[in-house]
Amino acid sequence: MTTARQRDGETTPVSDEAGKFRQRLLDALAASIAEDGYRDTTIADVVRRARTSRRTFYEHFSSKEACFVALLADANAEMVRQIAAAVDRSARWEDQARQAIEAWIACAESEPALTLSWIRDVPSLGTAARQLQRDTMEAFVAMIQTLCDTDEWRAAGIGPVSRQLVIMLLGGLRELTASTVEDGGRIGELTEVAVHATIALLAPRP
Repeated sequence: MTTARQRDGETTPVSDEAGKFRQRLLDALAASIAEDGYRDTTIADVVRRARTSRRTFYEHFSSKEACFVALLADANAEMVRQIAAAVDRSARWEDQARQAIEAWIACAESEPALTLSWIRDVPSLGTAARQLQRDTMEAFVAMIQTLCDTDEWRAAGIGPVSRQLVIMLLGGLRELTASTVEDGGRIGELTEVAVHATIALLAPRP
């Protein structure tokens, strides 16, 4: 049963209020990563940006790492959703590949610091972060395999696409994205090379 709390003459469900505080903390961590990087961000920075207390932080997350994992889990789930929604599954397979890459790049470019932190910082973290990596990879693999498992892809001699091939594709795209951000480039500049590489990798062999 959902309890309620009286505030400013209105009854607000506790669960809704808790969700708002959680989101404020996640948004504050994302902002701090964009400005200072994950490693230099402290819980005090997150609390200050969220305009809340350490007590509230620890009501939602056990550590900075736990908050980071939650932030990335939400961001990656949204990225999977946006890519899947961007693909017209009745289009030519090459056009679908372009649509998926363009959606990936648009998501990554919207938060380049978080994208870089996800690729570079997560591998050095603990068990929860490693599980996040595995869960996220599996979500992307499942999404791409589903997109490629259609009459259009099978007629082109491509679908279904193997898990190994998808992992190679994702790994290359992630590394290219990270190195571009580190070098001060724009992620959007990768569009054409990423599209051509993806099509070449997926193209049916003679």
